[in-house]
Amino acid sequence: MADGTDLRTASSAPAEDDYLHRRTLRRGSAGWLLLTGLGVAYVVSGDYSGWNIGLSKGGFGGLAAATVLMGLMYACLVFSLAELSAILPTAGGGYGFARRALGTWGGFLTGTAILIEYILAPAAISLFIGDYVASLGLFGLTSRWPVLLACFAVFIGIHLWGVGEALRFSLVVTAIAVAALLVFAAGAFTHFDAARLDDVPVDASAFGSGSWLPFGVLGIWAALPFGMWFFLGVEGVPLAAEEAKDPVRSMPRALTISLSVLVLLAVLTFLAATGAHGSAAIKDAGNPLVVALQGDGGPTALSRFVNYAGLAGLVASFFSLIFAGSRQLFALSRAGYLPRFLSLTSRRKSPYLGLLIPGAIGFTLAAWSGNGGRMLNVAVFGATISYALMALSHIVLRRREPGLARPYRTPGGVLTSSVAFVLALFALAATFLVDKDAAFIALGVYAIALAYFAFYSRHHLVAHAPEEEFAALAAAEAELARD
Repeated sequence: MADGTDLRTASSAPAEDDYLHRRTLRRGSAGWLLLTGLGVAYVVSGDYSGWNIGLSKGGFGGLAAATVLMGLMYACLVFSLAELSAILPTAGGGYGFARRALGTWGGFLTGTAILIEYILAPAAISLFIGDYVASLGLFGLTSRWPVLLACFAVFIGIHLWGVGEALRFSLVVTAIAVAALLVFAAGAFTHFDAARLDDVPVDASAFGSGSWLPFGVLGIWAALPFGMWFFLGVEGVPLAAEEAKDPVRSMPRALTISLSVLVLLAVLTFLAATGAHGSAAIKDAGNPLVVALQGDGGPTALSRFVNYAGLAGLVASFFSLIFAGSRQLFALSRAGYLPRFLSLTSRRKSPYLGLLIPGAIGFTLAAWSGNGGRMLNVAVFGATISYALMALSHIVLRRREPGLARPYRTPGGVLTSSVAFVLALFALAATFLVDKDAAFIALGVYAIALAYFAFYSRHHLVAHAPEEEFAALAAAEAELARD
């Protein structure tokens, strides 16, 4: 094995013959269209807010360069994941890929990083939903906690109902949010003025500063985490592989189409918002699209529409991220990396504890901290670690197992995944520039999880979980080849 662990020394599955039967997802529930909707849903809330803070870090030019670099990283990563998901179409996603390539330690490190992202991000988005509901005056609420509770209770309830129903609901809400972004862009471009793009005040002391790079070259680096907001989460599509129809074909197709949609939305949203009212006016706005439409006047019919649509975008991302977190937790638990009871599924084949327990954690964190920005920064830190490890997994598998059956092959091969790997490391370092406290919080969570794995769970792995069997087969084939 890559990490020196022999699966024959790991504990076998429990004696009960129905261990995996009690941990089964509903197969064939999602075709390529639902999977594409899932990929867009993960991300669409980032088009409505959050990305604009990058203007205060790098100005228009800095954020534009950062968005291009992060778009390149996600494109290279998505093409790499399309190949990996066709090789191993299970609920393990990134954990499964890294488990095959990097051993048990690599699998756990990747899976934990993904869990940090998918537990913290929906908690943060629930706070943003609460702010939207309060600002719109809906239901007469003045406090956020009832909205937080309703988000987790209602949307987890839909997931418990069944994956097919959940993904169809997500597709409808996502379609509304995407349509609203197109309407926003059409309205905002009628007020477009290129002179407004570079109106952020220049810091003359910054190296390489100018009107397009008001904070200098370093501003590009500091803006990288915000350039990610246009794409953050799309890598979660492979987590639905075990429930997909013909995942070998539908996964690469869904990943490619969803990324293409997200690139189009990023370009339209970024240019329309900054050109309509200026980068300086929206760089600190909590609702930049509405501010861009209103200008110096009051609310308009279009700005109200976009405001409500922003709520739909937040709901879509919250809902889909809950799904992703539950599937990564399910896969890690089924294989014994986390307590096994977390992977039990209901009669409707939903991992009910994998939904309820992260939901309870997310609600508690949101209600206790109230700091959505900090939680999202922690999530971004976890995401960048997982990106680097997943890209590395593609490189290792290409080098170590060139003869492995690959129904889909990444364009550019190792060069493509190498670009994703390097850019992910740059983005990881940039998180310390944006919020070093969030980075250290994530490292602390990592340390606790690694201690649990080192002292307990790595000695109690379930040898016939799908991802573990796949890795064991690779080890056996390697051993035969040496003989």
